[in-house]
Amino acid sequence: MRQIVLDTETTGLDWRTGDRVIEIGCIELDGRRHSKRRYHRYLNPERQVDPGALAVHGLTDEFLADKSKFAEIVHEWIEFIRDAELVIHNAAFDVGFLNNELQLLNLPPIETLCAGVIDTLKMARDLRPGRKNNLNALCVEFGVDNSNRELHGALLDAELLADVYLAMTRGQNSLQIDFGSASAAHETIDPDRQPLRVIKASGAELEAHELILSELAKESKGNCLWSHPE
Repeated sequence: MRQIVLDTETTGLDWRTGDRVIEIGCIELDGRRHSKRRYHRYLNPERQVDPGALAVHGLTDEFLADKSKFAEIVHEWIEFIRDAELVIHNAAFDVGFLNNELQLLNLPPIETLCAGVIDTLKMARDLRPGRKNNLNALCVEFGVDNSNRELHGALLDAELLADVYLAMTRGQNSLQIDFGSASAAHETIDPDRQPLRVIKASGAELEAHELILSELAKESKGNCLWSHPE
């Protein structure tokens, strides 16, 4: 399984009003491991960066003036991502911008170039309903060091997202059961082992549990299964 964790920075928030891509960062995962292959480019958007976007990523018009245009790097970028599964946080944003860049060059959209797109924002919202799920919050949740992230940057954010994604999906590869070894595993159980000690939850822990359940019920608008026992 070849995956590309991808992030972009842009001149603003909406490609429909003429905003463009100014940075692309890609991290390759091969079999859920960092392959050490990277793709990173700053781009000249041929327009000014909006002040709001500048405050987020710090990429000035002067810095971008001598950088390559998207048309000059598009084919090498396509070769890097071709046939891979893309992993993107808030995928609709980045895919919208990149597809616009491709369309301006009469090239096919990302969906025809890659094996699929995983949106880690949607994944995080499913795992953590009702909570903040931006990249900083997820780094804290999954123990990923983001201390160097003073400003947004496509390559740095792709590196952080790769570690967050691997942490969020840890254990998925272990769901396949080797039935041939099931009996052998059963024979290794020690018949003389001591019974497990049962530790009951404290009052504070029960209260915290109920608070989480109420947040889940609110997020699902009362459609939680435990709220409607048969």
